[in-house]
Amino acid sequence: MARRADCAAMQRPSIAGIAAIALFTGCAASQTREPRSDRAANASPVVATRARPSYPATRKVDAKDILHGVTVADPYRWLEDAKSPEVQSWMEAQDDLARGQLKSMPGREAIADRLRQLLYYDALGTPIHRGNRYFYTRRLASKEKAIVYVREGSRGAERVLLDPNAWTKDGSEGLGGFWPSWDGKRVAFKIRHNNSDETTTYLLDVDTLERSPLDVIDGTKYAGASWTPSGDGFYYTWIPPAGSVSVADRPGEQVVKFHRIGEDPAKDRVVVDKIGDPTTFQDVELSLDGHWLVRTVRHGWRSTDVSFRDGREQSGTWTTLVSGKDAIYEVEVFHDRFYVTTNEAAPNQRVFAVDPARPDRASWLEIVPERKKATLESAGVVGGKLALVYLEDVLSRLEIRELDGTLAREVPLPDLGTASAFVGRPDEDEAYFSFQSFTVPITIYRTSVVQGGTQVFFRLDIPVDPSRYATEQLFATSKDGTRIPVFLVHAKGQKPDKDTPALLTGYGGFLISERPAFKPAVFPWLERGGVYALAVLRGGGEYGEEWHRAGMLTKKQNVFDDFTAAAEKVIKDGWTSPAKLAISGGSNGGLLVSAAEVQRPDLFGAVLCGVPLIDMVRYHLFGSGKTWISEYGSADDPEQFKAILAYSPMQHVKQGVRYPPTLLLSADADDRVDPMHARKFAAELQEASAGGPVLLRIERHSGHGGSDLIKATIERTADEYAFALAVTGSPERSRSAQAH
Repeated sequence: MARRADCAAMQRPSIAGIAAIALFTGCAASQTREPRSDRAANASPVVATRARPSYPATRKVDAKDILHGVTVADPYRWLEDAKSPEVQSWMEAQDDLARGQLKSMPGREAIADRLRQLLYYDALGTPIHRGNRYFYTRRLASKEKAIVYVREGSRGAERVLLDPNAWTKDGSEGLGGFWPSWDGKRVAFKIRHNNSDETTTYLLDVDTLERSPLDVIDGTKYAGASWTPSGDGFYYTWIPPAGSVSVADRPGEQVVKFHRIGEDPAKDRVVVDKIGDPTTFQDVELSLDGHWLVRTVRHGWRSTDVSFRDGREQSGTWTTLVSGKDAIYEVEVFHDRFYVTTNEAAPNQRVFAVDPARPDRASWLEIVPERKKATLESAGVVGGKLALVYLEDVLSRLEIRELDGTLAREVPLPDLGTASAFVGRPDEDEAYFSFQSFTVPITIYRTSVVQGGTQVFFRLDIPVDPSRYATEQLFATSKDGTRIPVFLVHAKGQKPDKDTPALLTGYGGFLISERPAFKPAVFPWLERGGVYALAVLRGGGEYGEEWHRAGMLTKKQNVFDDFTAAAEKVIKDGWTSPAKLAISGGSNGGLLVSAAEVQRPDLFGAVLCGVPLIDMVRYHLFGSGKTWISEYGSADDPEQFKAILAYSPMQHVKQGVRYPPTLLLSADADDRVDPMHARKFAAELQEASAGGPVLLRIERHSGHGGSDLIKATIERTADEYAFALAVTGSPERSRSAQAH
């Protein structure tokens, strides 16, 4: 079972094997201005160390909505139209200003040089075994993008299969995922145009390395490829081309098709017709033996419906496995048994075995009960056994169980940190998993599912000594008394000091679990004497479904309260002070830090806000916004509107408040979270704030996850760190700490 990633979530480059296909859902809605709390409105000023720049002129308009009797002003609505020449000119002026300011930040080039040492590295991905071949990614220190290789057998010579570095001169096309057939003869792969979510699927012959001129499928933005056992075709999800349907309603047009190799994709057979609901996704998966075709309908990140039929027939009647339940069900098929992982009446999840001949709910057999103090993060069949990953206080535990649920063994891990799910075939003993923590570089292990034991398959090696750094797990107390985990990373022996620059980040949404991870890009910050903190917030999946639901819909404010509590804990423990505390977040995390900024401008010294959702009253009208309604709610609903309006950052910026210096990072080809959010918030803050600076940096040829070029990541990260250090008054300390 692989939990889907949030559509608003940032897609980060990974050295793992096959890229997971995330069902991303959009964001945008419009609101009215309400008074901020007295505490925020009268906040003590945070003093920026750099002068307020001269911003590009930005006009205001008399635009407004009346929603449920409330007037919502929207003076920068004209900035929603990215195709307007006026908006394009404004964007260029804003980006020129931002890059000019950032380039002059003290220590910026030294940070970029160090990032080049840390981010250009050799890495190997987890291999995928198909037929007699192994498919895997390899990152080379000399290349910008990861390359897909194939090897004949476990010891044969490797060949380059897919090299995105050669596709375009400017790097504007990226790999969106690849899926080898079970016999290893062909690979379906997706190309991301302009590094956005829009993709085209192609077919590659592994023997000849030639692309098929016939098997080219557009409209595969949300698609993977589920192959038949014989490799003669695959199932996929298709949507009509952009422009044929309104952007906001387009996800509702998804259909499931079957493509037979060598045939015209325009004539592909429709297996499941569209649902017509843009808040809902659907996909199908064919079992390894081809016997069962399982259809899953996902109602956001809250519930799923599952049905199935005989996959050996071109058509047939779908049998309902579960429908209409307020719970999530993930199904894996092996040897004519369905293994169902669910949070039904079990927020921390449990596993059932189901006989498809007796699919009624009363006949399901519970084989892995729920644990009250650990969350079952993933469960899958590998090597004829169940491989389970648990999270306990956000730390991983691995178990192998028999198919009846009996414990076979626990898998020892080298330290406290994060383990991946097992990667392997359900019918083969060989499997792989990875382990990492803040101070343990990612290591991939090979293991025998039946016999146990591990051998290192790959260990990341970069020019830093992580043993010089330590990790602490703190616990903050949120406004309502909830315990909030906070990980703190710093140099060994470093003592709390209120003059220390600190970088706090978080996410809090879409069931996504934030766990300890080895991040090479963090070390330039640590080397400059800084501390790095990760807050584990409600809305994520770290403590199960109850934790998730406590941070969604009308309870979204809990997430911001959790983040504020984490910041206050780090400050109270003496690790930093408000003037030295920078906060960082992207996508849903961009909503997080912008909401924290407008609610508590007194608490932060800098804000790094990437590809954010900010105008939550109008988010559902743009991009993939409607697909996120199950998580955020919609301003169309009176009760949800009331909750959304109470926190939506766009409607809570107040004239004359000294907001922290803010760097907004946007992307010109972001077709997931519309860049209008960043544009409007930049305009609002630049006009209203008595502090500053407020800069809007726009990445070119870049989608929601950014450009997949390493050099672009280096430049962006250098800008972020240099900005945060400069505006918090920390560059001098950073240079001396680095020299030390």
